[in-house]
Amino acid sequence: MLLSRLAHVSQEVAATSARSRKIALLAELFRDAGAEDAPVVIPYLAGRLPQGRLGVGWKILSAPVPPAEEPTLTVLEVDARLSRLAEVSGPGSQAERARLVADLMGSATAAEQRFLLGLIGGEVRQGALDAVAVEGLARATGAPPDGVRRAVMLAGSLPAVARRLLAGGPEVLGEFRLTVGRPVLPMLAHSARSVAEGVERLGACAVEEKLDGIRVQVHRDGDSVHLYTRTLDDITDRLPEVAAAVRGLRGERFVLDGEVLALGADGRPRSFQETAGRVGSRVDVASAAEAVPVSPVFFDALSVDGRDLLDLPFAERRTELEGLVPEPMRVRRVVVADPADEGAGAAAERFLADTLARGHEGVVLKALDAPYSAGRRGASWLKVKPVHTLDLVVLAAEWGHGRRTGKLSNLHLGARGADGSFVMLGKTFKGMTDAMLAWQTERLRGLAMEDGGHVVTVRPELVVEIAYDGLQRSTRYPAGVTLRFARVVRYREDKTAAEADTVETLLAAHPEAAP
Repeated sequence: MLLSRLAHVSQEVAATSARSRKIALLAELFRDAGAEDAPVVIPYLAGRLPQGRLGVGWKILSAPVPPAEEPTLTVLEVDARLSRLAEVSGPGSQAERARLVADLMGSATAAEQRFLLGLIGGEVRQGALDAVAVEGLARATGAPPDGVRRAVMLAGSLPAVARRLLAGGPEVLGEFRLTVGRPVLPMLAHSARSVAEGVERLGACAVEEKLDGIRVQVHRDGDSVHLYTRTLDDITDRLPEVAAAVRGLRGERFVLDGEVLALGADGRPRSFQETAGRVGSRVDVASAAEAVPVSPVFFDALSVDGRDLLDLPFAERRTELEGLVPEPMRVRRVVVADPADEGAGAAAERFLADTLARGHEGVVLKALDAPYSAGRRGASWLKVKPVHTLDLVVLAAEWGHGRRTGKLSNLHLGARGADGSFVMLGKTFKGMTDAMLAWQTERLRGLAMEDGGHVVTVRPELVVEIAYDGLQRSTRYPAGVTLRFARVVRYREDKTAAEADTVETLLAAHPEAAP
């Protein structure tokens, strides 16, 4: 398939807000694609590179290259070139990356260049996400959408399912089964504003701790144990103490869902940064395990003794979990059996308060009658956690590309320092509507002090309200911390920069992350 075809569909998908139109566009694209194209086409549509980070910065991407007159690039050729780019390392690597990018851009038409700049720069956000792609794939191949969703859940990969479907048709869906040793995409949760709202939406439910750890899926077959992250990476070798704990459980063959987290001597969770750093460490595992041991906590059972439990109600899956896992390794919970019982509702509220007091993120409400909808953000799991917000000052903004070309997009955010200066805490481009992008571009251009071509430095006057999920330590920023999952809530033109939050206040609210 020519890249020009994919770039055109990407642009059309970006231009429509109608889900039905997006599905129709993707179905037509998949009908034209070959089975070998699927593992490239699907991640490209969602703005993902199969190669991951390429080590290419904006300086390289912004170098002008005359475009080709006619489209000749195929998606597979582009993928091969980007794979070569990802392999570049060592002395002279930046010059070699620049040469490879220039060669690629010189082979692309102007429209293809715009698509590639957005793709490599991480600015492809046209809404062609996996859920829409699943329906487009189902329509293109004549397969039932539910069957495709289940196959993706069990395979852990939409591109892998697409390749088989495009090659073999709907009958291949039966090949995808829950298998010990092959991870499945985890079930995810929507949000609710309160426990009461969650109970009203779900009915009978369990209210469980929401732990600030790393999601882990455990597969055991006899002495063979494998641990997978939510992105299905195998991290078994990094967590020997977790693997040992799993081997100590009663069963011999099972798949469990849970989290791992680092705990202090007082039983409270250590900072997320420490847990993430430990799970991410690939060297000197023994020393890392001694310095920051992690513990597993389980909350669901997906398979036991060869029995697939995915379609069972959560209450039954929990019973299976209790038969395998001792109480100290199970997530704490309370059950609201009768939503009309005011006493049960009050107990659930107290449970949330106690959970927060123990240092955890919040709670997750889970409908007792719901199956495990792997790989989906299902309406039967609802997370409730306090939303942290800050009033910060915009210090600079980056020119966008792709859909955001010509707009100031990625904001540099600062809090007030003890000396009256502003201390940068991180960046965000999330939470912005098209109208907000247009407004902030005009407003920030009026505050501009310097335009370096990529970053526009502005007078620190504009206050923006930012929601965030917590802090993590970072040596990249002067306060030693950065915001986790920061997103724009609204601009506060009613506030002056002198009324913005301070670094001191922020660190006092999150002592666990203080450097």
